[in-house]
Amino acid sequence: MTSYANLPAPSPEQGLNRYLQEIRKFPLLEPEEEYMLAKAWVDHQDPQAAHRLVTSHLRLAAKIAMGYRGYGLPQAEVISEANVGLMQAVKRFDPEKGFRLATYAMWWIRAAIQEYILRSWSLVKLGTTSAQKKLFFNLRKAKSKIGALEEGDLRPENVAQIARDLSVTEDEVIAMNRRMSGGDASLNAQIGSADGDSAAQWQDWLEDEDANQAEAYAEADELQTRRAMLVAAMDVLNERERDILMQRRLRDEPVTLEDLSTQYDVSRERIRQIEVRAFEKLQGRMRVLAREKGMVIPA
Repeated sequence: MTSYANLPAPSPEQGLNRYLQEIRKFPLLEPEEEYMLAKAWVDHQDPQAAHRLVTSHLRLAAKIAMGYRGYGLPQAEVISEANVGLMQAVKRFDPEKGFRLATYAMWWIRAAIQEYILRSWSLVKLGTTSAQKKLFFNLRKAKSKIGALEEGDLRPENVAQIARDLSVTEDEVIAMNRRMSGGDASLNAQIGSADGDSAAQWQDWLEDEDANQAEAYAEADELQTRRAMLVAAMDVLNERERDILMQRRLRDEPVTLEDLSTQYDVSRERIRQIEVRAFEKLQGRMRVLAREKGMVIPA
């Protein structure tokens, strides 16, 4: 895999704007070029192909990282973690599945950032289950949605509504709100050495003219919509099709055809046929749902 040391590295000393200018020098890839580079990596482990795939998507990683500014962490470190997630996505990307790398990489980038934030937030000790992570990253949005922006404890009716919306207990909502309400760093708190050139303040990271926040939020909303559509589209599959498709295409480490053929007592070729048919049915249903919402699902 391409070496992380060979990538531009954001840092407080360098300045965020300078880093963003650097990564713009890497051209975006056309679909055909991206496919050929991905095939070169998958088939031949070509490090130059992997490097081009990574560098052409550094802007995507930076844009996603900009959406995680409210957690009191240096933006340079958040971007670095986003780049780690991007590299993992390139390493695991399969160009034969019909999706662009950017669509696949968004999941890995967000996962890397969120894990970093959870590790770094010393006040949050309970963000271990998927429901608790969801609560941590969605509590501010949930409070804003119901107009519960006041400081201090939430009103009981607000606690109950947020718990229902995010599928967690009311005690978890109360505990997380207290941790997060007390955990915001001062905008004047320093980053780095207090007596060196690297010293900066949190507020230095709050404005970046290069980041299109409206576009970032629109992409996040579309991603959530597509996830919900995928869950809904799964209903078109029977139990065996759904299980085989998930084990073959939706796991970090896909189950082999041989293992599934043993599990279902059929040939490997039969498992492959079921997988292909299930994927085609799922794509067809996704396109129907997309048209209903005025969206386009790539072929």
